[in-house]
Amino acid sequence: MQKSDRQLGMNRDITRRDFIHDLSLTSLGLTLPAGVLAEAFTGNPESAGTYYPPTRTGMRGSHPGAFEVAHALAREGKKFLDPADLDEEYDLVVVGGGISGLAVAYYYRKQFGADSRILILENHDDFGGHAKRNEFHQGGKMRLSWGGTMNLEYPLFSDTANALLGELGVDIDELLQGYDFEYGSGPKGSPSIFFDAETYGRDELIHGFSFRAGNSDNLEAIFDRFPISEESRESLKKFYARRENVFKGKSEAEVGKILSGISYTGFLKKYGGLSDEAANLFIKTTHGYWGVGADSLSAAECIGASLPIMHLLGHPELSGSGDDNAGGDVAMFPDGNASIARLLVHALIPAVAPGSDATNIAMARFDYSRLDEATSPVRLRLESTVVNVTNRSGGTSVSYVNRGRVLRVNSRHAVLACYHSIIPYLCPDMPQEQKEAQKYQVKRPLILTNVLLRDSTAFDKLDISGAYCPGRLHGAVWQVKGVNTAGYRHDWEDSGPVPIMFWGSVAPPDASVPVQEQHRASRALLLAMTFEHFEREVRTVLDGMLGSAGFDVQNDILAITVNRWPHGYSYSYLDLWDPEWPEGQAPHEVARRPFGNIAIANADAGASALTNVAIDEAWRAVRELNS
Repeated sequence: MQKSDRQLGMNRDITRRDFIHDLSLTSLGLTLPAGVLAEAFTGNPESAGTYYPPTRTGMRGSHPGAFEVAHALAREGKKFLDPADLDEEYDLVVVGGGISGLAVAYYYRKQFGADSRILILENHDDFGGHAKRNEFHQGGKMRLSWGGTMNLEYPLFSDTANALLGELGVDIDELLQGYDFEYGSGPKGSPSIFFDAETYGRDELIHGFSFRAGNSDNLEAIFDRFPISEESRESLKKFYARRENVFKGKSEAEVGKILSGISYTGFLKKYGGLSDEAANLFIKTTHGYWGVGADSLSAAECIGASLPIMHLLGHPELSGSGDDNAGGDVAMFPDGNASIARLLVHALIPAVAPGSDATNIAMARFDYSRLDEATSPVRLRLESTVVNVTNRSGGTSVSYVNRGRVLRVNSRHAVLACYHSIIPYLCPDMPQEQKEAQKYQVKRPLILTNVLLRDSTAFDKLDISGAYCPGRLHGAVWQVKGVNTAGYRHDWEDSGPVPIMFWGSVAPPDASVPVQEQHRASRALLLAMTFEHFEREVRTVLDGMLGSAGFDVQNDILAITVNRWPHGYSYSYLDLWDPEWPEGQAPHEVARRPFGNIAIANADAGASALTNVAIDEAWRAVRELNS
């Protein structure tokens, strides 16, 4: 029997709800006096007079106040006329304060001089973009988690990205020495799967099994516990037991064409013998990793995601890596790539955190009052949504909305380090071909919900560090421990307060439509969800998963931070949905062309969501600016 909201603890005052979520654009700021919004958007009480967004809970990521102006511009065609001209002149205005935008400012100073006057405009109430820091103090000692981009895929880094990290003092070898985290598969506890009662009829936590890695011991007994039909259980048993080459006699080119032309779930059914019900269990395995379900990814792409397929291609192992860690080798900071953003801000504006460096950046408390000082050559202005960027004689003009006021500044150069699909509305005079290319790149929605628990006792009793949840909103949940770098430490043996991350995306209502339409539909669903939707979801999952081990759903949850990213992962090209373009004519290549005194950066410009790509594109954009 499903528990009521009161039984789940929904009445507990753990955080302020997103009470302004559904207010109109006008009430959100276009007519409010300056200063009102800063108070209205405070999600978690901060000490008097202190502005410190990393500690805010409730609805974060694309939070209330961050997107309404852009939606009015792009969706409603609103005109932001008669901007007030500020008495501020800059060499460079950067649109977007994510890692790419911050790297643009860093590279600009190297190319044009350290005395260059730079203004960075960011629509959120914090810098970093998707590199979001979630900082908890409710349990006493500070606990960190990541609210967006988390990994440094260092084997893929270019010389440009490696050089920047080196200049920031980041040592990958040192990060790896303090890295002991395995995405819910360990190192403490076995990989697990949680079947929930609402979807499957009963709560069932299966220990010692991962869809990726499989299990050679007691495999049949494990599948017998799956709350699915007998036919589906039998198909899974046969699938994992098989070792053969289903394409024997075909050439490598023929096999490659087949694998890139069929969805992973289609492969499981056609060649793996799985029932529809069994194959659908795999869909959310790629939700957090790709932002796309395994039913919209090709079988070839899912080899790279370490999903089981190799054992049907003539190899003894189930997956390409032979383990449960999708994504290959990575390094990590305890707040994810927020530490990279913080190091960049510190390099640009040292006064925000004197004495900070890569060895202690995770423990630094930034002084946000120093971000936008008139005496600093680099200024970072938060809660400022750009609405127009125009070339003018000898430079650019940039209009933006800040706390209800439409303002304008002039600059020698501008770099758009924002996502591509908003650029046609910011720069309506761009060539139509370029604007169409920008609209093609529809970002993939992403959700990272962090929940601070009173302790990890229930996880420890169950001997798990996390679980895959095929029937729930978030496809995966895990404890965040074991990233002991940059001055921070949270060991697996520590049974005290612990962040639990829920990771995934929103499944589209129809996975048969073009993938861009899938993303738009998922985005609409995500934006329609209130904080209560997410709170109810995490309470339901934690109660069902941990209740048997003594977890008290009403009292053991200390805080919830929902990092909602309707425009999440950058659009990368997929086998099933995108054609091959001639060299130089792919949408991201057309979209990023310089336009007068305006250049374009961000990960979209590289058609990849990786942090190193955002850095590479920043370097390219600055080099395209005329001296």
